[in-house]
Amino acid sequence: MNDVMNKVGKYTDLVAAGVVILVVVMLIIPLPSLLLDLFITLNIACALAIVVTTLYVPRALDFSAFPSLLLLTTLFRLAINVSVTRLILLHGDAGHVVEAFGHFVVGGNVVVGLVVFVILIVIQFVVITNGAGRVSEVAARFTLDSMPGKQMAIDADLNAGQITDEEARRRRQEIADEADFYGAMDGASKFVKGDAMAAVLITLINLIGGMAIGVAMQGRSFGEAVQHFSLLSIGDGLAAQIPALLISVATGIIVTRAASDQDLGRDVVGQITSQRKAPMVAGAVICLFALVPGLPKIPFIVIGLVFFLAGRALGKAAEAKEAEAAKAAVAQAALPKPQGSPRDQVQEALTLDPLELCIGFGLVPLVDGSSGGSLLQRVSAVRRQIAAEVGTIIPSVRIHDEVGLQSHEYVVKVRGTEVARGYVMAGHQLALDPGDAVGQLDGVPTTEPAYGMAAVWIPDGARAEAEALGYTVVDAESVIVTHLTETIRRHVADLLTRQDVRTLLDSLKEHNAAVVEEVVPDLLSVGELQRVLQALLREGVSIRDLGAIVESSGDRARVTRDPELLAEYARQALGRTIVAPYLDAERTLRCLSLDPMIEQEVSESIAQTPDGEYLAMDPSRAQALVHALSNHVEQAVARGRRPVLICSSRVRRHLRRLCEQALPQLSVCAYNEIAPGISVETIGVVNA
Repeated sequence: MNDVMNKVGKYTDLVAAGVVILVVVMLIIPLPSLLLDLFITLNIACALAIVVTTLYVPRALDFSAFPSLLLLTTLFRLAINVSVTRLILLHGDAGHVVEAFGHFVVGGNVVVGLVVFVILIVIQFVVITNGAGRVSEVAARFTLDSMPGKQMAIDADLNAGQITDEEARRRRQEIADEADFYGAMDGASKFVKGDAMAAVLITLINLIGGMAIGVAMQGRSFGEAVQHFSLLSIGDGLAAQIPALLISVATGIIVTRAASDQDLGRDVVGQITSQRKAPMVAGAVICLFALVPGLPKIPFIVIGLVFFLAGRALGKAAEAKEAEAAKAAVAQAALPKPQGSPRDQVQEALTLDPLELCIGFGLVPLVDGSSGGSLLQRVSAVRRQIAAEVGTIIPSVRIHDEVGLQSHEYVVKVRGTEVARGYVMAGHQLALDPGDAVGQLDGVPTTEPAYGMAAVWIPDGARAEAEALGYTVVDAESVIVTHLTETIRRHVADLLTRQDVRTLLDSLKEHNAAVVEEVVPDLLSVGELQRVLQALLREGVSIRDLGAIVESSGDRARVTRDPELLAEYARQALGRTIVAPYLDAERTLRCLSLDPMIEQEVSESIAQTPDGEYLAMDPSRAQALVHALSNHVEQAVARGRRPVLICSSRVRRHLRRLCEQALPQLSVCAYNEIAPGISVETIGVVNA
């Protein structure tokens, strides 16, 4: 059996072509009545199969071939009409099926046959076809109008990390398929309407043409010709309109079908029976109709009782099911909770979270969304923001309360180690002086935890007064979020793991496979590339342009595999990105520079060891250099400028390492990191 199905499956692509060729043959070549009987029966069977299929598909898109199938069945039915018309007019005979419809179905009565035929046309054309066409038109319009919103929702879910790229592509394709389907159904519904009109015209042609041929060419009397050809024409019309009506019903079902996991029958029965009061009310009302004088009592009483008893049975079944569910819940609650094995508990205790935000019990409402807290959503937004800025993966932040903390205290941990701590005052907000505030505020003096600025805790009711005096006021939640943001930025290099680097390389490989395949792992391992990226992140350099970093590192990897040196070469490739934040409106870089003698002294103090280079400068000279740099940085900040020190690439990283503790805000750039077209203006020369 399977072999037969496999052989048949090889030729399924020829079905549509075979139907079209058959239609053409039927339009040209006269067919014998026996073959025509088979085709009429096949037409009815196909229509029934299509209707049943529409009842069982859970979604309209699961029958996406329906518009094309509607066209093919319409062509096949019209070809049958043409063949039947040819037989009626040539031989006065159209086969046993048409004759049976003309004599047995309508009892051989021409008037009854015409009335039944007209009723079928009205049902199909006025009721079903018009309704299905209107639904198709509205569905197509609404589907097209909703496409931009659905696309934006998919992009939002993708950016939030809730779905994968494959899921996003699948959902986008599904939206496109849905729009194509309803657009095709809007046009295909016109086939059904045209088919109904063609049936009327073909029947009239058969009537008039048959009577004329019967009287003029076959020598029949007028009454005999009317009786004979009328029954054949009506039989032909009924044989064609019954499958046409079924196809119209299938069209209406498919365009009104909502998305579901079940077939139409289960949906209808399940949704009606879920409202157990509905059958009881309907049964009671039907029983009341039996009291109306003149109406037959037995049908109304029988049907009313059936509905009422069905409603009672549904109610008892629902109550029994609810009771069983309640018993199961109680039994489940009474069972002892499964205890993890000692090995599982030890493994859980050894697991370290990359990022933790530990809070005191007084800050728990900030996490509880039901009480208005939005800390979870804001932390997720912070992760996305930092990831977009620096171009790396920010791990999830585990937020939990910790018993050892004070009520309104919080701690930020990186890999289980505390890196930042702060507190907020209950019922207070933090007021910051941006530098132009007028007047003093009454409150509790403190230091803003993220930037170390002087600030004041003020009561919630004093916010308007503080803002009127020019202070910037932030709530407790914003204080925590800002502190967490800056802490993540300072430790983003420590959060980058080799697995993260592997993920970034896999993403880069999708659109720049050549550079990844050339460099990793032949020239550099994932671990070496990780240390290069960490060196860049420690100095606040974004690694979003990962392709340029991998290219520059791969080009120099044949000369050296020192991650620090490779990071310097990567900085040269990212020169425009590094220098851009320090340019003014005229694209001028105003910077500090070293006295040539000082730079020469630093260069000569660099010692080369098997483990790499390090600065072996005299401590007093190093302290004097840092002090001089500090004075120049203070002057630059007082003038409202971001301090930048320019030096040669030979000494750049050593100078940065020398002053990173005392002057973390000072950026140190090399001359070859300045792209062509950027003007450089020296605002100070550092002498030690």
